[in-house]
Amino acid sequence: MNRIKEVLKNKGISQTWLAEKMDKSYPTINEYARNKRQPSLEDLYKIAKILNIETGELLVKKDNI
Repeated sequence: MNRIKEVLKNKGISQTWLAEKMDKSYPTINEYARNKRQPSLEDLYKIAKILNIETGELLVKKDNI
């Protein structure tokens, strides 16, 4: 599980913008944001770098599952 959708919302960033920055399709980023599909570790690191946050901020704590 990830917090991509929540982080994007808090930063006021659209999934479309992230898709462009990641060179990924919008449907792929949307699947990540809705937890229908999980990003690879490489993509998780890229997302964190683009959003200027720590990778851990994109992850759900085990207690929240």
